[in-house]
Amino acid sequence: MKPLTKITTAALTLGITLTLACGYSSKPAAATAGNVPAISQLSPNSTNAGGAAFALTVNGSNFNSNAVVNWNGTEMSGTAYVSGKQLMVNVPAASIASSGMVQVTVTNPAVAGTGPYGGGGTMAETSTAVAFTIN
Repeated sequence: MKPLTKITTAALTLGITLTLACGYSSKPAAATAGNVPAISQLSPNSTNAGGAAFALTVNGSNFNSNAVVNWNGTEMSGTAYVSGKQLMVNVPAASIASSGMVQVTVTNPAVAGTGPYGGGGTMAETSTAVAFTIN
C-alpha cells in the first residue's frame, strides 16, 4: 500500500477556486422601473346599478400595448389598446349589479429580460386609482 501524499492548504484552495470559477458567475441584471401609467378620465365615469354591460374608455398617458384595466384590483379580460393614451374594456353587467364606488387602475405588466442570464426587463407599474360611481 502506498503512503498518503500530503496536500498543502494552497493546493486545496487552488483546486476549490478553479472548480467554483467554472460555473456561471454573472448575476442577472435587476429589472428596471417601467412606464407608470396615469389615468386622466373615465368615460363614462358613472352608471346605474343593475344596468346593462357597457364599454369603458380609459384616457390617460403611458399606456403600453399590453396594458390592462383593473376593476377594484381585478384584471378585466379583453382590454383593448387604442393608443398610448387610450384603452377600452367591456364591463359586464355583473360588475355593476349593486351601487357603490369602484376603483379603476391601469397596469403595464412586467416585461421579462432578454439579456444574458435572463437579466433586465421592466417591473409592472400600476396607475393611481380613479373612482367610478355606480348609482
